[in-house]
Amino acid sequence: MARLALLSVSDKRGLIEFAKSLVEELGFDLISSGGTAMALKEAGLPVTKVSDYTGFPEILGGRVKTLHPRIHGGILARRDVPQDVTELETHEIRPIDLVVVNLYPFEQTIAKPDVTLAEAIENIDIGGPTLLRASAKNYAHLTVLCNPEQYGSYLEEFQTKNGEISFEFRQHCALKAFQHTGAYDRAIAAYLEQQELSEDSPLPQNFVLAGTQIQSLRYGENPHQAAAWYQTGTQPTGWTSGQILQGKPLSYNNLVDLEAARRIICEFPDQPAAAILKHTNPCGVAIADTLVTAYEKAFNADSISAFGGIVALNQNIDSQTAKALSKTFLECIFAPGCDEEAAQILKKKSNLRVLILPDSTQRPKEIIKQIAGGFLVQSADDVVEQSTDWKVVTEKQPTPEELAELMFAWKVVKHVKSNAIVVTKNQTTLGVGAGQMNRVGSVEIALKQAGENAQGAVLGSDAFFPFDDSVRTAAAAGITAIVQPGGSLRDQDSINAANELGLVMVFTGIRHFVH
Repeated sequence: MARLALLSVSDKRGLIEFAKSLVEELGFDLISSGGTAMALKEAGLPVTKVSDYTGFPEILGGRVKTLHPRIHGGILARRDVPQDVTELETHEIRPIDLVVVNLYPFEQTIAKPDVTLAEAIENIDIGGPTLLRASAKNYAHLTVLCNPEQYGSYLEEFQTKNGEISFEFRQHCALKAFQHTGAYDRAIAAYLEQQELSEDSPLPQNFVLAGTQIQSLRYGENPHQAAAWYQTGTQPTGWTSGQILQGKPLSYNNLVDLEAARRIICEFPDQPAAAILKHTNPCGVAIADTLVTAYEKAFNADSISAFGGIVALNQNIDSQTAKALSKTFLECIFAPGCDEEAAQILKKKSNLRVLILPDSTQRPKEIIKQIAGGFLVQSADDVVEQSTDWKVVTEKQPTPEELAELMFAWKVVKHVKSNAIVVTKNQTTLGVGAGQMNRVGSVEIALKQAGENAQGAVLGSDAFFPFDDSVRTAAAAGITAIVQPGGSLRDQDSINAANELGLVMVFTGIRHFVH
C-alpha cells in the first residue's frame, strides 16, 4: 500500500512543488482539507478530501475538519504495538506517514490596526495544533513538517535513505512542531491578556518571552561569552526585517549599539538627522537642512570618539553623504535606504557594515532585563513630549529659538546613560556626560568637551539637580538655558541660582533615566 500524507497548510509557499514530488517521485497518496485540497486539485494533483476519507463533512463553518478518529488514529497508532495495528485494521484506518501542517496566521491578524476581537478569535487554529501535537508525540512512527523550509530536507532525507526517514530527523521535526505550537499558544495568550490590561494593571500577570534563533553570533560582549540573535514572533520585524548591503557579519555589540542608535534617530522624523554612537551613548547628534550637513555636524561634535562608531541616519544615503562617511573608520551605518551611487562609494570600504532599515519606528513595547531568579519588565520610554507642556520656572523666559534648542537637547539626553548631561547649540551636541556617579561630574565632563563652544549653548539633564552646584558650573561655562525634569527637594535652590545668574530654566516633569 502507498504511503499516506496529510497536508493542511495556511502558508502555501512551495506546497504544489512539494506535493508533486510526494506523488510523482515518492509514490504518496494525499489527503487534505479546505483551501489546501482546493489548491492541490487546481494543480491537477490527485487528492482525497478529508471529509471523503472520514465520511464526515466539515461542519461549523470549517471549525471542525480534521478532528476525527480516522485521522488521529492513523497519526497516533504505534506500528510496533500489535493492538494498535489490529485496531487500525478493524476500523479500516490507514496509518499516516507524513503530516504537513502550519497554522492560521494569528499573529499577522492581530497585527492589523483595525482587527476586532471576533476576527482574532476566528484565527485561533484548533485542528492544526491538534494535528501537530499528535504527530510530534508519535514521531517514532511518522514525520511532521510545520514549515515550508523543511520540504527540501525531507525530500533529500527520503531519497538518500531509500524512504527510511531517520529517527534523528523525525525527532528534530517533532521538536520544531512543539516549538511552533508553543509559540502560537503564547501569542494567543499574550493577545488575550492584553484585553485585560488597564491603567491600574498595565503589564500582564504572566510574561513569556520566546524567540527563534536566526543567527549564531561569533561571541557576546567579550570573546569568552557565547551569543546568538533571536527573532520574536513569526514575522520579521525591526532589525530582522532589515537588509545588510555589505560588510562583515553583525556582532552582539554591533546589534546592541544599533538598537541604541535606532532609538535616538526616531526622535527626529521631520528633518535630516544623524547620530553617531559608541558603547550605546551618543558622541554626536545633529539635525540640519541636508543629510550630509547633519552627519558632518555630528561627526565634528566629537571626531575622536566617532572613530569606529555606529552611524544612524534618518534619510536615504546619497553620494555626498557616502563620501563623507568614507573619510573615517566606522563599524556600522544604517539608514532607511541607499542610492545606487552611494552604495558604490561605500563598497570601497569592504569591512564597513551597511544596513537598510526602512522603518526605524518599529520598537519593543517593553524593556526586559534579567536578574538572578527572574527578570524585570517595564514599558518602553516612548512618551511623546511637547514644549507646551513644560513649565518655565525662572524669571527669564526662553525665546522660540532657545525652546527649540532645549527640545533638541532633551530628546538627546533621554538616550544617554544616567547620570546624563548634554550640551547643545545649533541643534548639534557639543558635549555629552554619561554614566557618572554624581551629576555635577557629568556636567563637568560635558562642559569640558564643549569647551569655548559652550558660550551661548543650552544644557539638558535627564534628572533633577540635587544641589545648585550644577547650575553654577553651567553658568560659569557660558550656558544660557537649562532643561531638566525638576522634582528635587532643593529645586528652589537651583531656580534661585538660575535667576541670580540670568539663566532660563524649564521643568519637563518627566525623568529619563537609562540604566
